[in-house]
Amino acid sequence: MPHNESNQSVWYKEHLQPHEPMLRGWLNSRYASQIDVDDIIQESLVRVLKAKEEGDLKSPKAYFYAIARNLALDHIRRSKVVFNQHLMNEEAMDLLDESESIEETVSRNYELEVLTEAIQALPERCRRVFTLSKVYGMTY
Repeated sequence: MPHNESNQSVWYKEHLQPHEPMLRGWLNSRYASQIDVDDIIQESLVRVLKAKEEGDLKSPKAYFYAIARNLALDHIRRSKVVFNQHLMNEEAMDLLDESESIEETVSRNYELEVLTEAIQALPERCRRVFTLSKVYGMTY
């Protein structure tokens, strides 16, 4: 069992730890007044490590960012339900800002790259059916 913990520790140091400061900064810049950034980071790490145990992650960094973003947004949504009776002020309007940050754009582009590679890895006929269905809206 200690050997497994050692592998997990090494994997964490290689794949997640280098990205934690940037993710922490991004969460602080976007949601610091509405969430506990430390809690979001810790819960994200737990979820990524669980996902790693269940199978190999193709993009741990993108998954780490997506989990953290979703947890932050879920926390904000839950807290908004409590304060739903109040009118939205300027600070709350910032939550509705849908412009993408650099990190979101990089993450989205990386996810698209991974998806493109996965589609290209499909057999020719499967790739053609997938493209016709998903891109052009045709039925199977």
